[in-house]
Amino acid sequence: MNPMFYFLLALTAVFAAKTQAGGPIFDTDGDVIFGSTSYYVLPIFWGAGGGGLTLVPGHGNQCPLFVGQYGSDLKRGIPVRFSNWRSRVTNVPESENLNIKMDTEPTICPDSLYWWVTPAVMSDFRTFFITAGPKPEAGEEDSSRSFFQIIKKTVGQLDAYNIVFCNDHNDCVDVGVNTDQGGVRRLDVGSTTPFNVVFEKTTRTATLSKTMSII
Repeated sequence: MNPMFYFLLALTAVFAAKTQAGGPIFDTDGDVIFGSTSYYVLPIFWGAGGGGLTLVPGHGNQCPLFVGQYGSDLKRGIPVRFSNWRSRVTNVPESENLNIKMDTEPTICPDSLYWWVTPAVMSDFRTFFITAGPKPEAGEEDSSRSFFQIIKKTVGQLDAYNIVFCNDHNDCVDVGVNTDQGGVRRLDVGSTTPFNVVFEKTTRTATLSKTMSII
């Protein structure tokens, strides 16, 4: 057989391996997660683990808003949507760069509600938090700060997920929860205690009817 055929076959296999998406992510009902649906991000352990996500201001600054967490497990909070992964699959893939957006109505701040990694503007400048920012545009120099990955983990006997931030596809660090002296919880990057979560689907009607509250 023509050697060129083998070369093209091998090249096709390499390309397919590089573009193959990670496995699908599942919600609490065991259904595959899709970008067209919004999901509550909830801690795997209730009680002291707190509740769902919300938006909170910084110390003395109304904007930008930080992605935070309710302290009460009675509040599911604001759901999120996933978008902008490279593989050509409709489901949300594991271990692949993607954008995360808070799925709620516009806020008092002018920016949109996409997650961005931002250096702290508070007392501890070594901490990086997650703030709500504009929709990432292709080719922007700092757009890498808006990409996260979802990694499956096993915590005890339970299946959970961790959200991680990978700087230039390397050195992935966990997203955790930073609680300040006032008891306000904000998501941070590089935490020694990962935020182990599950995803619970919601409905578009529930999302639109939700009143956005700021701690």
